[in-house]
Amino acid sequence: MNKIFLSASKLIIIFLLANFSVLAQKSNLKYILKEFNNANSKTILVAAHRGAHIGNCENSILSTKYAIKLGVDIIELDAKVTKDGIPVLMHDGTINRTTNGTGKVSDYTFDELQKFRLKSWLGILTNEKIPTLEEVLSIAKGKILIDIDLKTDNIEPIVAVVKKTKTQNQVFYFENEYDVLLRIKKLDKNALFMPRAYSYEMADSAITLFNPSIVHIDPSFYTDEVTKLIRSNNARVWINSLGEADCKMRYGGIDKVMNKLILYKANVIQTDEPEMLLEYLRAIDLHE
Repeated sequence: MNKIFLSASKLIIIFLLANFSVLAQKSNLKYILKEFNNANSKTILVAAHRGAHIGNCENSILSTKYAIKLGVDIIELDAKVTKDGIPVLMHDGTINRTTNGTGKVSDYTFDELQKFRLKSWLGILTNEKIPTLEEVLSIAKGKILIDIDLKTDNIEPIVAVVKKTKTQNQVFYFENEYDVLLRIKKLDKNALFMPRAYSYEMADSAITLFNPSIVHIDPSFYTDEVTKLIRSNNARVWINSLGEADCKMRYGGIDKVMNKLILYKANVIQTDEPEMLLEYLRAIDLHE
């Protein structure tokens, strides 16, 4: 009898812990959205480029789950569409670099793509398959913001999947071609956008057209005038620390990199080193 009682007690504890975990994840999204929509918050949000893929595969289920586990605010994903109209994750023009296959995503049906395997960030073949956008959105639902970097003009299937998964409140579309974003706006009047701007005039146009919560700018054309324009319209400033900046971070130069980005008034930073960046920002009280 005591054994039965103990077993039942264990099951109840496991059930409560599991549900607490789900609730914690949902409340975390609530916090992220609150911060995301407050451009004047001191919190700097962290975006994981192609997921938290160092140690696994970019644009994968693994990199998505790891980003969520780390407490990243935003995951950046690249979306393409297969020959039979299924949105999948892939960055490059071909699958050559990231899989053991060759050719374009659009040359294959989804089933045909499933025979290939993803390579790790070191180029080692894994058991991971090319995931569908729907799979990844389902994993991220209620937990994290998603930046969909559009790598195709075939946007209708992508918007349809976002609607199907009911993730419109946590997905925003990234594109520097504003006509593509306007097409999405016609497909979904509630869609969220992150337009890319290369000048003050472009940033001003983006704000007028999309009233975005965030605008992507590049350090190459940073000016106080541009960031003031963006933040005065209650939008966040997204800047990348990819490439050279991330490399400096890895080799002990994180203070120098972050001082520069903070000077640029960046309050969303995209990186290939989300774990390192989160640890740094938490230490200086710029992230929960």
